[in-house]
Amino acid sequence: MLYELFAGLRYTRSRKRAQGRNRLVSFISLVSMLGITLGVMTLIIVLSVMNGFQEELRDRILGVVSHIEVEASEGVGGVRDWRRVVGDAATHPEVEGAAPYIDEQGMLVAGEAVRGVQVRGILPGEEAAVADFGKHMRAGSLDGLRPGRFGIVLGRDLARALGARLGGKLTLIAPQGLVTPAAVMPRMRQFEVVGIFDAGMIQYDSALALVHLADAQALYRMGEAVSGVRLRLRDLFAAPRVARELARIIGVPGLALRDWTKIQAHFFRAVALEKTMMMLFLFLIVGVAAFNVVASLTMTVQEKAADIAILRTLGARPASIMAIFIIQGTIIGVVGLAAGLAAGLGVACNLDVVIPALETITGWTLWDKEVYFISKLPSKVLPGDVATILSVSFALTLAAAIYPSWRASRVKPAEALRYE
Repeated sequence: MLYELFAGLRYTRSRKRAQGRNRLVSFISLVSMLGITLGVMTLIIVLSVMNGFQEELRDRILGVVSHIEVEASEGVGGVRDWRRVVGDAATHPEVEGAAPYIDEQGMLVAGEAVRGVQVRGILPGEEAAVADFGKHMRAGSLDGLRPGRFGIVLGRDLARALGARLGGKLTLIAPQGLVTPAAVMPRMRQFEVVGIFDAGMIQYDSALALVHLADAQALYRMGEAVSGVRLRLRDLFAAPRVARELARIIGVPGLALRDWTKIQAHFFRAVALEKTMMMLFLFLIVGVAAFNVVASLTMTVQEKAADIAILRTLGARPASIMAIFIIQGTIIGVVGLAAGLAAGLGVACNLDVVIPALETITGWTLWDKEVYFISKLPSKVLPGDVATILSVSFALTLAAAIYPSWRASRVKPAEALRYE
């Protein structure tokens, strides 16, 4: 074994009969390891929970919003040849489903309750290929949307605000009016509630109403045109690339393509920024532990000044002395990283057990599914995040060991041994 490695290992281990200053140095080394362990464990757990939340929210949003939307450019007035668009899009190997839609604004009236809503006209038989409304139905079904029946499916919060129930009647008022010799009269139609869904996203549950495509075309006087075509892909992360390729494939002029990263750009950018800032803040914990490494090695250098002087007189080079204490700092970092990795992965992968156990012990409700609309705390460990945490934490620990090690290499043997 290289004597630098041997000395570094020996200095790191606490001695059984350590007393006074030796015991203090050993205690500070232990605190440094625990600090690194705590920092790494916290980073892994928090980032895993944020990843789980991000994935859960993305799945919920994309259960209502499509991966790609093919819509008419401004001023075109709708997509008339939408069947050709569906056929052209289906030729792409990444496209898993396609369905036309109408997206308009309206006002729902039920007694004295009035709510502005986003009206979406759909084909129930094809909607399942691009959205997951069927999984979120709490009453009724999309099959109740039949042409000419004028049925409507409401979000849970919207139905509650209007006091709507299955079989109840609502009046939908379109913003486009009817021009008559007397005045401009609003266009309105009575609809029957045939379903209620709960997507778990307040912006949809409180403001989205689904009707049959033919009924929407009749109410908004669109003829055979639709607002656009919604597409679902096999790989949602390929949406930007597929959108560019579909722009060349689809042969209908006057169309614009938007993928989900643009439709929900502000939301996902905010989530990504929050994750980045949280990672930076949590790395401060590792930074504090790195300062403890500096203190621990500095005290070790002062305590071992005589040992360093003897090694120098025996022919040890300054670089070898420096390597001894860098090895000691590296060992502290590696042990702390290993313990933090094990603890972090153990907690992050078993939150469904840890959270109920903590609730039982403390008697507190740490996770209320009635508030978050999710039955358990989501967690997803990404190898890339773990690799970043370990590499940055190790780099901080190694950097913290450089200055005390350099000071050790500058110890002068004569001065160190003067009072020995």
